[in-house]
Amino acid sequence: MTSRTRDTDTDRATDTDTDRATATLDHAMARSQGLDTLLRDLTDRAVVQVPGAVACSVTVRRADRLMTLAGSTGLPSGLDLRQYENGSGPCVDAAESGDAQYCADLAEETRWPAYTEYALATGVRCVLALPLPIEGETGAALNLYGLVPGSLVQGLDAARAFAERAADAVNEALRIERRQASAADVRTALLSRSVIDQAVGMLMARERIDAHRALERLRRASQDRNVKLRDLCAQVVARASGGASHRGQ
Repeated sequence: MTSRTRDTDTDRATDTDTDRATATLDHAMARSQGLDTLLRDLTDRAVVQVPGAVACSVTVRRADRLMTLAGSTGLPSGLDLRQYENGSGPCVDAAESGDAQYCADLAEETRWPAYTEYALATGVRCVLALPLPIEGETGAALNLYGLVPGSLVQGLDAARAFAERAADAVNEALRIERRQASAADVRTALLSRSVIDQAVGMLMARERIDAHRALERLRRASQDRNVKLRDLCAQVVARASGGASHRGQ
């Protein structure tokens, strides 16, 4: 077999791995019911798609601290937690530096002594942490674990392709969640405005005052009672509606 033939076969294999990762991740997005479900699905699929991987997790920085948003079935919880506690480890370095971290054999690793000791105790010998470019987050990583020294070396290309698609999928899921949260905020604001307007109108009719004075009275009452203006107005509307119902009976 010539060198050119081998290169062609390698390219085809890489393309096949990429296509397979793309198809499975697209399927995960289609059946996902939210970011949490998507991430759990992704970590399980990573174990299937990346040769040598027996466990996977996703690290993301939230509220100025790193946390594991999802882990595959069988992932020891301490594998990531020990890194966050010590501020040192492959997934911490990958998330914070944006550079991939690979260790073929933790038994010979010297970069993360505290983490290495714990990981070896769980049976993990090989680790690969790939940074994920997540929109709106300052650090994220896809973490893969193997039980045999060098077990992930054959899966490096598949892992990179998977991480790239995983970042796309997570970013899309985050955009959907942000849009949903924004829509919910708009609905809440509209409902709040509606109930406040109703309460102002009732107070205007009852006290024979203008809208400005009615709103100021409601605001003072909400401050004095330490109750949100929206909630106070809802109480005013509810009492008035209840009184009207009783009078109509």
